[in-house]
Amino acid sequence: MAEAMADGCCRVCGEGLHPEPLLHYRGMPGAAQNLPTEADLANNRGADLALYQCAGCGLVQLDAEPVPYYKEVIRAAAFSPEMGGFRREQLDKWVAGYGLQGKKVLEPGCGHGEYLALLQKAGAQVHGLEWAEAGVSACRGAGLSAEQDYVEGRDQTIADAPFAAFACFNFMEHWPDPVATLRGIARNLEPGGIGLVEVPNFDMILSQGLFSEFISDHLFYFTRETLAFTLQRAGFELVSCRPIWYDYILSAVVRRREPLPVALLEQRREAIGHSLRDFVVGYGPAQVAIWGAGHQALAVLALAGIADKIAYVVDSAPFKQGRYTPASHLPIAPPRRLEEEPVEAIIVMAASYSDEVARIIRKRHGDRFRVAVLRDYGLEEVGV
Repeated sequence: MAEAMADGCCRVCGEGLHPEPLLHYRGMPGAAQNLPTEADLANNRGADLALYQCAGCGLVQLDAEPVPYYKEVIRAAAFSPEMGGFRREQLDKWVAGYGLQGKKVLEPGCGHGEYLALLQKAGAQVHGLEWAEAGVSACRGAGLSAEQDYVEGRDQTIADAPFAAFACFNFMEHWPDPVATLRGIARNLEPGGIGLVEVPNFDMILSQGLFSEFISDHLFYFTRETLAFTLQRAGFELVSCRPIWYDYILSAVVRRREPLPVALLEQRREAIGHSLRDFVVGYGPAQVAIWGAGHQALAVLALAGIADKIAYVVDSAPFKQGRYTPASHLPIAPPRRLEEEPVEAIIVMAASYSDEVARIIRKRHGDRFRVAVLRDYGLEEVGV
């Protein structure tokens, strides 16, 4: 969706950006890398940075094309002793905490393998992706597995997939289409795969007034809220999200979203269908009535295959009376129909009102009818 910016639309959700920029800086550095030499100075010009906010999801972003090297991870310096110690402890805990020892972990944008090496020491089986050939060579020279690649979109297949987890450090803010890239990564994870995603913390930039943090390399400026939204839109569940490293970084743990478990729904549908069919099988046509024309009862009648055994449906709501049940096409009648056209049995399907309805039937009709209430698990007969 990089081209969406030309239309003034958000790169993540597609909604319109506020027409006026939050900030407009002129004469800014055109890129944070590839610094000009003395020979370049005559032709070097400052760049304008216009910072906009999405009116839909609230994400703050540049109205600009990505820098030419956005697929490459360029880390200007090695870890300081303090940062190195922090990262070792962090990744040791992450690998151990999610049972990733011996499991395949992907790092999209692995640079020269700085984090791959720490993940490998923590016990993970690492695999890196890096667009810059020099980075891939450095990783392989250090004995780390790496391929020259960048995840463009959701249908991409990554070598050595599937992975148990992925980790991405201060790289997502460079991507022109983070949702597509994240979905491509998710496609190459095992079911329930874990992710560690980190970006610069815009909440801290705002609270501390850090006006110099804006660069053309960073297309996005994520708050905790907009980072969570982006990750969820890309198909992940947010496990945790918190600021780290003196609040400069937002660190999110995510899990690939899987289809919700519906086995119990199918089990209940089959069990209730069997229960209803067993109940009506001993009666002739038009000898059983249903009490209740709510949406649950209508669905049960449509799914259970017992409509040919049912004489009519009783409901106390006047606006339903004289009409028919959808799909099963049974007439809906007022309660007096039980006296005018008696049946042998009544099945009460009135949801939370079922017990009250059963008491009313017994009070009015005694033991004239066999009465059963539909519960979550099946039918339960109601005595006098």
